[in-house]
Amino acid sequence: MTVLSEIGDKTFFAAAILAMRHPRRLVLSGCLGALIVMTILSAVVGWAAPNLISRKLTHHITTVLFFGFGLWSLWDAFSDGGEAEEFEEVEKKLDADFKANAGATKEGSKAFSITFFGEWGDKSQLATIGLAADENPFGVVLGGIIGQALCTTAAVIGGKSLASQISEKIGLKADSVN
Repeated sequence: MTVLSEIGDKTFFAAAILAMRHPRRLVLSGCLGALIVMTILSAVVGWAAPNLISRKLTHHITTVLFFGFGLWSLWDAFSDGGEAEEFEEVEKKLDADFKANAGATKEGSKAFSITFFGEWGDKSQLATIGLAADENPFGVVLGGIIGQALCTTAAVIGGKSLASQISEKIGLKADSVN
């Protein structure tokens, strides 16, 4: 479930864009660190929820949330712009952050903070809370971390290879103009 909710997500694009501009190792470690912390926090909330409200109510809330995620995902898939619009939004925010900090922020901490705050209220966070309320929280954490690691690694590798292709094309265009 995590893999499906993270592909094409804001944090996915943020990792790809950061990897285009900064060392992969630092971007990957910052993003994964944030996602691991967020997954654990979400699972703890999901685990605690049935202890605070009835298990039956928790199950109904979880069911409604999963139905809502499905509709949300379908809306994103069929609405105009979709991922391209989200990609542009993330890129503008990263550019604004970079200009505001004049490049002084460490790549790992920037990747951590962008990813951590980007996950608040996200589909994958809410799904993790819902799953941990109904299932074994340790299994949810393990599965969530593995899913997040797969998506983030793909985003970072894809972003870095895309950056090298863009650089080569820009270099080739500049050579052909001269």
